[in-house]
Amino acid sequence: MAFEKVRDAMLATDSELVVKEINAELAKGADPKAIFDVLTDAMGEIGDLFSEMKMFLPEVMLATEAMNEAFAILGAEMQKQDQAIENLGTVVIGTVKGDVHTVGKDMVTGTLNTAGFKVFDIGIDSSPQDFVEIAEREGADIIGLSALMTATMPSQKDVIEFLESKGIREKYKVLVGGGVVTQEWADEIGADGYSKDAVGAVDVAKRLVGR
Repeated sequence: MAFEKVRDAMLATDSELVVKEINAELAKGADPKAIFDVLTDAMGEIGDLFSEMKMFLPEVMLATEAMNEAFAILGAEMQKQDQAIENLGTVVIGTVKGDVHTVGKDMVTGTLNTAGFKVFDIGIDSSPQDFVEIAEREGADIIGLSALMTATMPSQKDVIEFLESKGIREKYKVLVGGGVVTQEWADEIGADGYSKDAVGAVDVAKRLVGR
């Protein structure tokens, strides 16, 4: 398998080893886009392992960090060679009003970025107005709403209702997630997509934009 050492380093969630192996391959004249594709596939494997409970959240977080470091190196190399990563769409993401948790949101931001989405992270404790203002300004395709507490889940619904009140609900796909959020809740509030983890969010986001 091409770039097997790079793949194995990613599956080991070892960011230092990932960077080392990437640099070794680049020094041999390897195609940065081909390396990136192998890493993307490895992240998909990690998502499967997580779903099967053969890998756990701390390891997924380490893998996300490794992927971000890899993207920083490979993205620069691809730019030098005029190899653009396909832009799959624009996502505005944030933690909803009343919630100040960042880890889950940051992981989703990282996985979406490396998958080819243009992501605008608006931070924590974000109001419906915050989401809509940035989504309108940036021409977003998807609005991502993170809630990590039961008490802040209704804030996800508030964003959808705000979009409806402005008559622009159909302009955006709304993706919800967070430790307490479920598919049933997503269906109840009329969200377009739900994911229980950062890796799965990429697949859902791709589906929402028809990829």
